[in-house]
Amino acid sequence: MPDLSVTGLEAGYGAVRVLHGVSLEVRSGETVALLGTNGNGKSTLMKCLSGLLRPTAGRIVVDGRTELGAIPPQDVVAAGVSLVPEGRRLFPRLSVEENLILGAFRAEARATVAEELERAWATFPILKEKRRQMAGSLSGGQQQMVAIARALMARPRLLLVDEPSVGLAPILVAQVMDTLAALKAERGLTILMAEQNFEQTARVADRGYVLVHGEVAFGGTTAELRESEAVQALYLGVT
Repeated sequence: MPDLSVTGLEAGYGAVRVLHGVSLEVRSGETVALLGTNGNGKSTLMKCLSGLLRPTAGRIVVDGRTELGAIPPQDVVAAGVSLVPEGRRLFPRLSVEENLILGAFRAEARATVAEELERAWATFPILKEKRRQMAGSLSGGQQQMVAIARALMARPRLLLVDEPSVGLAPILVAQVMDTLAALKAERGLTILMAEQNFEQTARVADRGYVLVHGEVAFGGTTAELRESEAVQALYLGVT
């Protein structure tokens, strides 16, 4: 049974429809890439999955039983789904530690805040050094660490990661991808990651889907993605 199942999803903003019958699944323990250039619907799909945008049609189901399409974000988090948003979206005038504590909103996580903080410091030692520093004063890479750690404070089963490479140098992108791969192995996470950087994403993803104009143009394993015409045209310069 998939941890996440999306069927016939349609969504948009006002009269503008962005997603057109999107269907995909993420099985337990997988890292699945959601690929596509800007404007093709990746972030819109992530907003639907996290409860920030209500779809106009279709179904979103986690654990085979919980419908996400019509519930608010706090209930999505309570269902075990956490989002690392595009652009990090930290509270810049709060400290690193305060940002992390705010991530422990889920009832199951409130009783283990101290334990989860220690896990965050172990994963990102630099954040422990800067725990009292305002989050807005950190470098881009360090802010991305805070965003990931904050999402993990909720003790999710399914982690949604939206465009983690935005604004980061290539070496930092590689470090973020390696961290996500290590976290998946350590915590048994299921990850759906929206990303434009195909080469870095392909290093850690088990499978992927390509969104083109709000529709799934191709889905397959990482090896199959490399051979697909959609990926070759969008990412590998093959016409």
